[in-house]
Amino acid sequence: MALLTKAETPPPPPRRRRLVYRLRVLRHDPTAALGLILVILLAYLVVAPLVAVLSDAFRLQYGDDVHAGQQSGEWTGYYLWRVFRSQISGLLFWEPLLNTLVIAVGTTLFALVLGGGMAWLVTRTNVPGRKWLAGALVVPYMLPSWTFSLAWLSLFKNERAAGQVGFLQAQGIRTPDWLAYGAVPIIITLGLHYYPFVLLLVGNALRRIDAQLEDSARILGAPQRTVIRRIVVPLMLPALSSAVLLVVGRVLGTFGTPYVLGLPADYRVLSTGLFQSIRDRSTGVASVLATVIVIIGVLIVLVDTRMMREHRRFVTVGGKGAMDRLGDLRRWRWPAFALGLVVFAVSVLVPVLTLLISTVTRTPLDLSTFTLDYWFAEKLPGAVGFPHGVFRGSELWEAAWNSLRIVGLASLICAVAGLLIGYVVVRGTAPRVAAFLRQVSFLPYLIPGIAFAAASLSLFAVARGPIPALYGTTFLLILVMAVTHLPYSSRSGIAAMMQLGREPEEAAQIAGASWWQRMRRIIFPIQKGALVTGIVLPFISGLKELSIVIMLTTTGTQLLTTLSIGLVDYGYTQLANAVVLMIALVSFTMTYLTQRLTKSSLASGLGG
Repeated sequence: MALLTKAETPPPPPRRRRLVYRLRVLRHDPTAALGLILVILLAYLVVAPLVAVLSDAFRLQYGDDVHAGQQSGEWTGYYLWRVFRSQISGLLFWEPLLNTLVIAVGTTLFALVLGGGMAWLVTRTNVPGRKWLAGALVVPYMLPSWTFSLAWLSLFKNERAAGQVGFLQAQGIRTPDWLAYGAVPIIITLGLHYYPFVLLLVGNALRRIDAQLEDSARILGAPQRTVIRRIVVPLMLPALSSAVLLVVGRVLGTFGTPYVLGLPADYRVLSTGLFQSIRDRSTGVASVLATVIVIIGVLIVLVDTRMMREHRRFVTVGGKGAMDRLGDLRRWRWPAFALGLVVFAVSVLVPVLTLLISTVTRTPLDLSTFTLDYWFAEKLPGAVGFPHGVFRGSELWEAAWNSLRIVGLASLICAVAGLLIGYVVVRGTAPRVAAFLRQVSFLPYLIPGIAFAAASLSLFAVARGPIPALYGTTFLLILVMAVTHLPYSSRSGIAAMMQLGREPEEAAQIAGASWWQRMRRIIFPIQKGALVTGIVLPFISGLKELSIVIMLTTTGTQLLTTLSIGLVDYGYTQLANAVVLMIALVSFTMTYLTQRLTKSSLASGLGG
């Protein structure tokens, strides 16, 4: 047989040519491969935990076979019956659900009145110091939510809970249980923490309303109450509905405050009931409760989306001819300023000073018993689990190192992942991949933190295939914290990439730069602002996080937040207050530095 010459060599088969071509394209532009990797990761880290917790709700757990009359691992409706229909269903679900609704409604009304009133004051009146008030009144958002509950205990705690009584009880003033614990203090303290959400949302909406609309109504003879009812309130409905649903969603998943102020009076809400079920190793019951919380959280966001769609007809807000005319308070200007100062004092100064004074007094808030033992003493009398001041020993420093290390790594992963998701969504050519990444990366926002922690625990507590059990590891904490904050960084990444044209990257590609070189020398430097925001904001939020980490930490992975709650459990009030002050100090400092670095403000535009 004659040998074929080089010119006569047959061309490679079509399939091989296509494969070689795709590999060459992939080497220069791996966006499609990156999108596939991100889809797999998000499916496993976001969707799989929800599937796992749903599976645990309908699959009989080990140890319950005797009560259910089935074999472990079989599909069952036993946990649904136990949670919704059994003799203890009231204790497990219906009573906590009612308490949760009471807290949600009360907190929302409190936050609406306080936040809405302050928003009107700083945006629509000529009150003195408007800009300063606008910035000062959002400070409660920078504090851990249970800062207010610990301050409340320092003032109103009675002998029903372990540890020292509060200031009033120490002075001989008997504080009733309803004032010290339960619904009333939880509503007040959560309202003081969440009213900045209402202030920001309502304040920005009020600032964008064109004052000429109100002037036109007045010229036509409409009284002030008619102007408010027929013009201002309809235009404010989108902001008001978002504020209401945001506060309700936050209250649904909050853990620290109901735990601190509800546990002594056995006042349970869904979040503390879920935590107690996991602590009692009632995995099936906990899975049902987590599923209910997830469903409620998703419904809240869906309702908010529907209401926003309905209110899009009010597009006159913020038109080119918008005018922002301030109402003249006349002789009430300084009393109004004093009212703003009172709100700031009650929501910031009183809680922080109460905690600070409690840490330097043996008898609560009695300066005649001044001491620095709770900060520096080598030996505290009567203390067993934490026998020294917070600055002595290794507990505080280990918890602080764990917090900075875990939260820092989670924030870095979150920021990079968010920018990569934005890159694939904007630059990719697969619409289905882009839609999946956009929606699934936002899914953790719909799920209250404690429910997502329970779902992650359900998936990672045991070995599944090649993935070992991760419970109690630092890696699990980093992973879950990064995923829960992904909605913010992914939205920031998508917005940033939509503002960046393709020209710089295409020019580098023509010059022969590889994809990694383009990312390293063009995309990341140009988008450094989005990266910094994507790192710092999750970092600040993660430092204060308790609902997510309370179920996932162990003795070896103690964080500052879980250390403070552990001290509350021991009844060491002053030590717990000292740790919370450290968290608040770091959180406030990082928030301040972030605002200086990004030249922005949480209250940007308000009071201007």
